[in-house]
Amino acid sequence: MSGLTSRAAGTALGLAAARFLGEPPSGWHPVARYGSLMTALEGRLWRDDRRAGAAYAAVGVTVGMVAGRLIGSTATVVEVAAAGRELRRVATDVGARLDAGDLDEARRRLPALVGRDPSGLDESGIAAAVIESVAENSVDAVVGTIVWGVVAGAPGAAAHRAINTMDAMVGHRSERYRRFGTAAARLDDAANWVPARLFAVALVAARPERARAIADAVRSDAGRHPSPNAGVAEAAMAGALGVRLGGPLRYGDREEVRPALGTGPRPSADDVAEAIELVDRVEQLLLAALVAVAAVGALSQRRR
Repeated sequence: MSGLTSRAAGTALGLAAARFLGEPPSGWHPVARYGSLMTALEGRLWRDDRRAGAAYAAVGVTVGMVAGRLIGSTATVVEVAAAGRELRRVATDVGARLDAGDLDEARRRLPALVGRDPSGLDESGIAAAVIESVAENSVDAVVGTIVWGVVAGAPGAAAHRAINTMDAMVGHRSERYRRFGTAAARLDDAANWVPARLFAVALVAARPERARAIADAVRSDAGRHPSPNAGVAEAAMAGALGVRLGGPLRYGDREEVRPALGTGPRPSADDVAEAIELVDRVEQLLLAALVAVAAVGALSQRRR
């Protein structure tokens, strides 16, 4: 098998395994172990300085790449790195509480998906938070894993998951990480630039009747979002659903007003279920595309 054919086949196999088997138990999940390692490294390297943060990010990426190379199997790394099934499960759990009208329980469970303060969110605010998380994290946990698995095999998929993990740990705009987390955040922006846009294209394939609305939302609204990738994913989802996302958010004592993404009414519990169904469809379409690439590549080599 050629390199591309082999990587596509391995990525397809790993993604299929992740869909049907789910993630390893959290107690010995490799990503959790990696997080513990990076927490210890942060304790040694942290200073309110971008150079210290760049050193932290460089070590973290290197650890991911080396681990991927040592494992060697693209399928194994992708199976561990892809987290679409768990993302959809948690989102479904919150959505079910919202659909039942139990806003208190939905708020209690929402922090498993998002970092914002859920205490002041009404039904539409909770629904928007779930939908935005499902869109953004499908890029991080599914599409990015696929892209980097195909491009660079096991080391690429492992390095991508390492970057996502570092960004989640230190890439946010708190006082502690305003400088230290800059390198991790910029790495995450670069690693997910293509996956975010591939996600938008895949949403068009999943919901072709909303293609114009998806394109309009991405073109007019995505660039106003503080993240160059989350803005694309969330605007595309808003267009696919015909709802309006964004608005005021609270992170602890810090308030933000995110730009409106899409046009239409604020989302409801029904839109949460529809968003989960859409990202599952996106994953299925990308899996089918991987299988097709691997099959065509294998057939071409056989003919030669």
